[in-house]
Amino acid sequence: MSENDTLHESRSKMQEWMANGCRLAWLIHPKQQKAYVYRPDGSVTEVDSFEKSLSGEAVLPGFVLELGLLK
Repeated sequence: MSENDTLHESRSKMQEWMANGCRLAWLIHPKQQKAYVYRPDGSVTEVDSFEKSLSGEAVLPGFVLELGLLK
């Protein structure tokens, strides 16, 4: 998210991208130190800490983003 985006606007963008065929999307909220993982089946997983990491799953096998680097 950029500083000027609201969470509501960003979630709407993510849902639009997923509806248009995106296979995996991460919405990272730096101020709240949370991330949201969007998948094509419509599920959204909340990652509640920057002490955790995000996986590229089947889209980017082996890729891991350590959220702690964003602090």
